[in-house]
Amino acid sequence: MANKIYYLASCDTCRKIIKSLPKGIELEFHDIRQDKITIEELEKMRELAGSYEALFSKRAQLYKERGLKNQKLTEDDYKALILEHYTFLSRPVFIIRDEIFIGNSQPNILKLMKTLKNV
Repeated sequence: MANKIYYLASCDTCRKIIKSLPKGIELEFHDIRQDKITIEELEKMRELAGSYEALFSKRAQLYKERGLKNQKLTEDDYKALILEHYTFLSRPVFIIRDEIFIGNSQPNILKLMKTLKNV
């Protein structure tokens, strides 16, 4: 599997992270707004992440608007929501050599950068 990033082109944080990536890294870019995530891609992410919940963004506007924090969501719910709307995927998601990096937290990005230096 090629090294890949799932991101949102309109997201300032995603663009900033992409700009800071080491030069010469071969990455396949997947803009999740332009090109929906497939069930197969999401299942591969879940396999690497351990759960759909780990891939789910509870900071998404729709999460708040729909009152989802007041509901008991199952793994099937998380999967369906991510497939329904790109905003529910915590981003960016990097898959580097079958290792997954989810979201933009500083520790996650530092770990990603360290991994990318060894690619």
